[in-house]
Amino acid sequence: MLKSKNFEWFKSKTVYQIWPRSFCDSNGDGIGDLQGIIVKLGYLEQLGIEVIWLSPVYRSPMDDMGYDIADYFNIDPLFGSNADMDELIAQAKMHNISIIMDLVVNHTSDEHPWFTEAKKGLDNPYRNYYIWHDPVNGGAPTEQRSFFMPSAWTFDEASGQYYYHLFSNRQPDLNWDNPQILEEVYKIMNFWLARGVAGFRMDVIELIGK
Repeated sequence: MLKSKNFEWFKSKTVYQIWPRSFCDSNGDGIGDLQGIIVKLGYLEQLGIEVIWLSPVYRSPMDDMGYDIADYFNIDPLFGSNADMDELIAQAKMHNISIIMDLVVNHTSDEHPWFTEAKKGLDNPYRNYYIWHDPVNGGAPTEQRSFFMPSAWTFDEASGQYYYHLFSNRQPDLNWDNPQILEEVYKIMNFWLARGVAGFRMDVIELIGK
């Protein structure tokens, strides 16, 4: 018989958020990294830390400090490599510390392959991964503002349509009305769960419904 999983296990744990780039620099390049976190695991264990919530370390052009993800399956070279991440997970477990990754699925970077494909044409299979709209009265479809810019819409001259972004125009929003998005997110989660992470903190998850 299958045992039910405890999905609220973290509520009884002491969780510590780490912003990697400013935590500990192991190689002297001025940017904190995964090896720097590994060096400090003993110290964190002594503090009573049981879970590390790791701010985004995925490959990114860093338009929004890593919250614009261009590759969900690889660590950005600024912070190390996938091998470094594997080592962090394994070493953390030896110190009785679990790793939770920050996962951003409201939007991607405009450099993500899904978006570069989507921009190739209205009939591209990735077009519906994002939110597009024809102009209205010669301008943006609505007057909605983004958190970072005067408008939540940016015009794509090649296709004659606008794409939607709640944050930077380099962070196009994913279209959660497309069931394929959920399947893609499952793949991302399962990839990192298989490597040993304990779970995910879902960034701005309350905003995925449009």
